[in-house]
Amino acid sequence: MDELKNIIRDIPDFPKKGIIFKDITTLLQDAKSYQKMVDLLSHRYVGQHIDKVVGVEARGFIIGSALAYKLGAGIVLVRKPGKLPSETFSKTYDLEYGTDTLEIHRDSIKPGERILIADDLLATGGTMSAVVDMVTSMGGEIVECCFMAELDFLEGRKKLPEGKVFSLLIF
Repeated sequence: MDELKNIIRDIPDFPKKGIIFKDITTLLQDAKSYQKMVDLLSHRYVGQHIDKVVGVEARGFIIGSALAYKLGAGIVLVRKPGKLPSETFSKTYDLEYGTDTLEIHRDSIKPGERILIADDLLATGGTMSAVVDMVTSMGGEIVECCFMAELDFLEGRKKLPEGKVFSLLIF
C-alpha cells in the first residue's frame, strides 16, 4: 500500500492556509496505480452480491463507476442540487462552516437492494453520513462505505455505521 500512498501528493495551504490537501489526481493519472487501486477495492466485494454502487460527487464517480463495472453492478450518482434531471430525494447536512445539500434520484434505489457507497476520501464524515441517511431512507441495505483514502485523525468513520467502513489507504 505504501507505493499507492506515496504517489498521492500533498498540496500545502489548499484550499486554505493550514490545510494539507491530498491530491489523488497523481494516482488516477498513473495507469498501473489506478488499476491496482480499483482491483484492490473491487476484490473486497466480489461475491457479495452488490446491486448498486453509489458514487458521491464528484471524485466518487471515478471510484464508484470503476467498482460498479468490476462488480457487475449499477451505478447511482449523488449530486449537488439541480444536477439530476428526474425527481430527487434531497438531504441537507451540516459542515464545519455551514450546510450543504445532496440529491439522489428517487427511483435509483429499491428497498432491499445491496448498496456499496464509494468515494475518494473520508475526512470528517459529514457528506458520507448524509449519503448513508439517503440510501437507508430509500430502503437500501448498506454493505459498506468504501474509500480510496482516509484521513483518520479527523475521525470521520465515527459518523458512519460501525463495522461498515473500509479505506484502502490510511493517512
